[in-house]
Amino acid sequence: MLSVNELAFSIVEEMLDYREEYEEEYRIAFHKLDNGAWIVDCGVNVTGSINAGILFSEICMANLADIDVGLEHVDDTPMMFVEVRTDNPALACLASQKAGWKIKVGDYFAMGSGPARALALKPKETYEMLDYEDDAEYAVIALESDSLPDEKVIDYIARECDVENEDVYVLVAPTSSLTGCIQISARIVEVALYRLAELGFDVKKVISGIGYAPVSPVMRDSLRAMGTTNDCLIYCGSAILYTVFEEDEMMNLEKLDLTSDKSPSYGMPFYMLFKKANYNFYNVDPSLFAPAKLVIENMEGHYVESGKLNFDVLFRSIGLK
Repeated sequence: MLSVNELAFSIVEEMLDYREEYEEEYRIAFHKLDNGAWIVDCGVNVTGSINAGILFSEICMANLADIDVGLEHVDDTPMMFVEVRTDNPALACLASQKAGWKIKVGDYFAMGSGPARALALKPKETYEMLDYEDDAEYAVIALESDSLPDEKVIDYIARECDVENEDVYVLVAPTSSLTGCIQISARIVEVALYRLAELGFDVKKVISGIGYAPVSPVMRDSLRAMGTTNDCLIYCGSAILYTVFEEDEMMNLEKLDLTSDKSPSYGMPFYMLFKKANYNFYNVDPSLFAPAKLVIENMEGHYVESGKLNFDVLFRSIGLK
């Protein structure tokens, strides 16, 4: 069985071997804590870069995806887009990339993504659904946070993952950074898979996926950044999933709300919705967390398409309209 931590560590190991080159080229910074853990700052006290965003995303997805960026024009407005391709979507997206671990140690808070979740089983129900558990000697985790973790945070992560402190490798980027904006848009396939899982489908039957989403401009305010990055997925992200679903499953898909436009909350920038929900994710309609456009194929000619793109909402969100 593939080990998501071993796969991700193959990238991290090269980064550590060539730290000076990576720091200069990617505008990131390496810090070794007193307990032996490595912290890679990808946007907290450094600017980060486009390539740092790609690297962060690839590690989040356990090196099981190919990630590219490009330039597109939307109504004559140039925007960066991220394309994600994976032939192991369940492992890459839900077992690894999913931001499923809320890390709270003292005053420190971060959302944890990446392979280390498969050691700590965060959340447990995800790994029960996937029938997957990793067994590796080191833990690789990606944190979405405005600050870098200290030794106490590492102690907690190491205990939960059952590894030594010196075998913990942490990448950190705030949402309000270039790296952060790119890695969130790179979650477009994950968002599609998550929606299928929420609707009760066996996501292990999804054998390949490709997604495409715009990248938000960097917003220095964290809440605004959280809003615009989500809008990139909810209103402008597209995905295609290749599956081995049976015909009855495909027919059932045609009746369900697969995309964000089916949500009663659709149409308002996410920051405004979040504010209306008293800044509580649990007060936001869960069906909104879906791609804007989704195509599902079953490799036997059955094709289900749902949703629409809505750049007007995104442009309002980022202040272009």
